[in-house]
Amino acid sequence: MCGIVGYIGEQDATPIILNGLKRLEYRGYDSAGLAVMQDGKIEIRREAGKLSKLASLIENQPVSGKMGIGHTRWATHGEPSARNAHPHLSSNGDFVVVHNGIVENFLELKEELSSEGVIFRSDTDTETIVHLVERYYSSSSGLVEASRKALKQLKGAHGIVIMSSREPDKIIAARIGNAGGVVIGFGESEMFIASDIPAILEHTRRVIFLESGQMAIVTQHNVQVQTLDGETILPQIHTISWDPVAAEKGEYRHFMQKEIHEQVRSLTDTLAGRVDFDEGRIHLDTLNLTAEKARKIEKIIVTACGTAAHAGMVGKVLIERIAKIPVEVDIASEFRYRDPLVNSNSVVLAISQSGETADTLAAMEEARKKGAMLWSIVNAIGSQAMRLADGCISMQVGPEIGVASTKAFTAPLVDLYMLAVLLGDLRGELSATERKRLVADLSLIPDLAGKCLDREEEVKKVAYALKDTHNALYLGRGINMPIAYEGALKLKEISYIHAEAYPAGEMKHGPIALVDKNMPVIAIAPRDPWYDKMISQVEQVKARGGIVVVVATDGDEKARELADYVLWIPETPWLLSPVITVIPLQILAYHIATLRGLDVDQPRNLAKSVTVE
Repeated sequence: MCGIVGYIGEQDATPIILNGLKRLEYRGYDSAGLAVMQDGKIEIRREAGKLSKLASLIENQPVSGKMGIGHTRWATHGEPSARNAHPHLSSNGDFVVVHNGIVENFLELKEELSSEGVIFRSDTDTETIVHLVERYYSSSSGLVEASRKALKQLKGAHGIVIMSSREPDKIIAARIGNAGGVVIGFGESEMFIASDIPAILEHTRRVIFLESGQMAIVTQHNVQVQTLDGETILPQIHTISWDPVAAEKGEYRHFMQKEIHEQVRSLTDTLAGRVDFDEGRIHLDTLNLTAEKARKIEKIIVTACGTAAHAGMVGKVLIERIAKIPVEVDIASEFRYRDPLVNSNSVVLAISQSGETADTLAAMEEARKKGAMLWSIVNAIGSQAMRLADGCISMQVGPEIGVASTKAFTAPLVDLYMLAVLLGDLRGELSATERKRLVADLSLIPDLAGKCLDREEEVKKVAYALKDTHNALYLGRGINMPIAYEGALKLKEISYIHAEAYPAGEMKHGPIALVDKNMPVIAIAPRDPWYDKMISQVEQVKARGGIVVVVATDGDEKARELADYVLWIPETPWLLSPVITVIPLQILAYHIATLRGLDVDQPRNLAKSVTVE
């Protein structure tokens, strides 16, 4: 959730840190700060609110140096304020820390340090870390050993960066558990540290990722990685192919709008290298799946949070229908607390855009303890969910900056479809003819997505009509029932309009009582096996005076006759229809939010990567 940037080299660290933090704004934050080594002393600038306030502070009180660390904070302990913003200094001013995560034994450590005479200047749990480093530091042990001892005192999951005026030739970075990533970037006579790749992508594409329980000693020219017990690690250097331009808005007003429109490319990239249209085969080599392993699978549990969980709900229909394997969908935050029934013949499939979602990682660890095979579908290359898994599928969509996920929702839908076809093939559940038809249908998807995007102006007209509503009801059935949930979530996330989603068959079991002239009902009713049932629901809403918006297939005269507004989509193979039906709902939510004058990319109270429980 919080963002971290660090730099050591020959350039002025201040603008590099500020720019890096700017690129991490999508993670969500309520205050920001930086610490720079200036003339042998640590200088700190902190401010509550947006980065622009910190930039103004630095303009009035300049600070520069060759080494520094910065942070955007999302409050967990202590209200959002300048005094609680990171970085935090030690009592003697010689040590400084930025931190992602929650120190679970904060009260115990604070009481212990206070009894030793330490005076706390903030309400944060983070401040305990810097005081511990000061406590353990001595000229004989040095910063590395002091940091190691301090880190071992902490309970919980953390990403931590430490700097000291006593040893101004190095920065210490560490990762404990799943409080978000720690990335180290290699430059020319300079090194970079960040909690996420976009912060440093304009400077370098050569990076390493810290695993849990590892710390890095970063100098101007290199990095040494060790375990918290001092064992030396030889990390793998990754070359990131993302173009820095991909992290810019370009011609679009918001990152979310840009990412909605990137779906043609992202869906194309999702298929790249994985589909043999000539032979009608799917290749997911990174899944490490064999026919023998596929036949042993008795059950798949998809675990995820939020939008990713909705993708998993679609995946359940796909895998059960195509591969004939029972599938459960489990919200990750609940999975580990209910003693899940999994074994060596079970697969737990985690879906996460960031690959660093704390609840999802905890669910994976619980599944590992019980002997299940672990798979993941992840966007962030090198993330923890990718590394924990026995096999993975990369979304291949590039950076997603907007908090409300769009292209990182449609990509895993296609990934799950490909997985279902591969499993069905390996288990002998598909004839050659059926397999080739299913694979051939994939070739249609990028173009169908493009046709939806071409209709943005039509959707915008519907947004004008609905922008002042206070509530909305989304209905779907079958494979498009999860799209009702996703559509409602998008509206809630960015427009702050109360929206609920229901399986359409549940309307008569309560929700229909809400229907009146002030309650828009958005029905997802493409031509699929549940079409007639959905039209029946639309008729019931109209009979009660409700406003109806229908997502409908081109040429559907019945939908045109019944609905107040229609969001048209091109005809699509029904098993792939969720990829297409969701796009007008993304566009609708986006334009309703912009018409209401809201911050689409950084909606209130939300963060892109939820790295605390």
